[in-house]
Amino acid sequence: MCYFLTVRPENEPKGQTFIEKARRAQIVAAAVDVIAEVGYAKASLAAIAVRAGISKGVISYHFSGKDELMVTIVETIYGEAAAHIVGRMEGLESPTELVRTHVTAAAEYMRERRSHVAALGQIFANLRAADGSPRYGMHTSDELFAALERMYQAGQASGEFREFDTRVMAVTHQGGIDDMFGYWMAHPELDLDAYARSLADLYVAAARKESR
Repeated sequence: MCYFLTVRPENEPKGQTFIEKARRAQIVAAAVDVIAEVGYAKASLAAIAVRAGISKGVISYHFSGKDELMVTIVETIYGEAAAHIVGRMEGLESPTELVRTHVTAAAEYMRERRSHVAALGQIFANLRAADGSPRYGMHTSDELFAALERMYQAGQASGEFREFDTRVMAVTHQGGIDDMFGYWMAHPELDLDAYARSLADLYVAAARKESR
């Protein structure tokens, strides 16, 4: 997986009515459940329509096709996760606490949303751009990495963190979060919050200046 913090919706139509927004949300929720249960390939619009209790034509009215629906799922989950994470980070001034909270809040949000993690994994592995290349990946993560870099740069500016390459730390930071969720999917008995706290400890220990 990737991201959190910065998501820019591309597919939300302008001027939607409340009913239209609710219907799109219903379709997205049904699609997440179907993808998580049967995988990307078997998650047809017909199967999603059955889960949502609507006709396939209703989905086609709101989305131009499966690809647009998949992108909307990613943007919806990331948008909700980002709002949760940023909400937890608001008011924190210490870069150390910002780094810790970014990791632990991501785990907190996803802890009760295993189907979200499963669906995202399926979409990332299967959704393709028009040229056949993966729609999501490192090549679409620059905004996220830049946001994570700013956390670590703030720590360097304040004197809390030592000097290091902040892009390397940002990529490592997000990679660890991605692996945390991947390991949790493979081992559902995992205490996700405890894992997140340990991961955050590693990042802080790697970044902080040695005490003298």
